[in-house]
Amino acid sequence: MSALQIACAVAVPLLWGYQFVAIKVGVAEFPPLFFLALRFLAIALLLVPFVRKPTRKQLGPIAAISIFLGGLNFGLFYVGLGLGSGSMSAVAYQLATPFTVLLAWPLLGEKPSTTTSAGVALAFAGVVVLAAGPGLSASILPLLLVVAAAFAFAVSNVLTKRHGPFDPLMLMGWSSLFTVPQVLVMSQLLEYGQAASLVTADGRGWLALAYTIFIGGILGFGLWFWLIGRCSMGRVAPFGLLLPVFALMSSVLFLGERMTPKLIVGGLLAISGVALTQVRPRARADAFNSPSAIRQNAPSSCR
Repeated sequence: MSALQIACAVAVPLLWGYQFVAIKVGVAEFPPLFFLALRFLAIALLLVPFVRKPTRKQLGPIAAISIFLGGLNFGLFYVGLGLGSGSMSAVAYQLATPFTVLLAWPLLGEKPSTTTSAGVALAFAGVVVLAAGPGLSASILPLLLVVAAAFAFAVSNVLTKRHGPFDPLMLMGWSSLFTVPQVLVMSQLLEYGQAASLVTADGRGWLALAYTIFIGGILGFGLWFWLIGRCSMGRVAPFGLLLPVFALMSSVLFLGERMTPKLIVGGLLAISGVALTQVRPRARADAFNSPSAIRQNAPSSCR
């Protein structure tokens, strides 16, 4: 990966990590699924008029991506985060990375190297360290919801890679448009007080919604889709393991949680693991950098 791609790959979990605080604030002011519907509606209105329409061949894959990325991933995650703790959700959601790497092997033919596997294991060990201790004793339902959301996100990653590359903003805009009716139906069936929340929500709730739209949504997913279109999932997915580090940092800064040795050790392990996934074996690197390989791989800037 180039220096720019690595910087973007680190920026995405940073933006998403701080989004945990925004979501936690937002779902306290709005019903979770209704909050999610507002988010996707705003993204669709902001992007769809200004991006090209998907081709007929792209409509089916984008609709499928919207189901796994929007309706299932975000729907399950917002409800799980609303019921459980931010720390538990940040840790459990990291199962998306091993889920993605495992699914990419049979579905994309991307067999992870020994080095990548070791990096994922080391980074996941950091997540386990973050999860250890009595502070994360949560009910089983929120935990299962977030784990299911992580699996849905992994499926959406593989679908995006398999049927892409897509224009990032086009994919974000149209998948958001397809997601709106999904989450609105779920909200009508499972929640109440949607209209009242539009009146009673305070400035913090609306600011949280704005963060999820512009920073975590358009910017975060725009960068993520851009990376998926140019790099293998084995390269990109491990950066997601940095998300709990940034999520817990944001909790320290904005929710008053303490910086603990467990947070420091777990964060260092996760960062080290992600760095290890970027080490390419010398023989493979030499072959990749040969003139014939450079010509063969010219359309893509990352493997």
